[in-house]
Amino acid sequence: MTQPPLDTEANPTAGASSRRGPGGGVGAGRRIFVRGPWEMAASVLIGVGVVMLMQPFFLWAFSWSFSVTLLGTVMFIIVSHFPE
Repeated sequence: MTQPPLDTEANPTAGASSRRGPGGGVGAGRRIFVRGPWEMAASVLIGVGVVMLMQPFFLWAFSWSFSVTLLGTVMFIIVSHFPE
């Protein structure tokens, strides 16, 4: 089945529903707070923190390793509640 073409001159909002997401607002289809990319970033932070903890070369990296790992862990806990 094909849909009839939209008359955008008579109705300038015709076709706007394709840009609407689940929230109904324009631009809601491009959600920023989705789980996948944020969980990956949190996992990378945890991994970087562990590498910083185990490396023997830079004292500043060892000093910041706990903070980076903690930030990644808290971030992972928060983003695990985001919608998919």
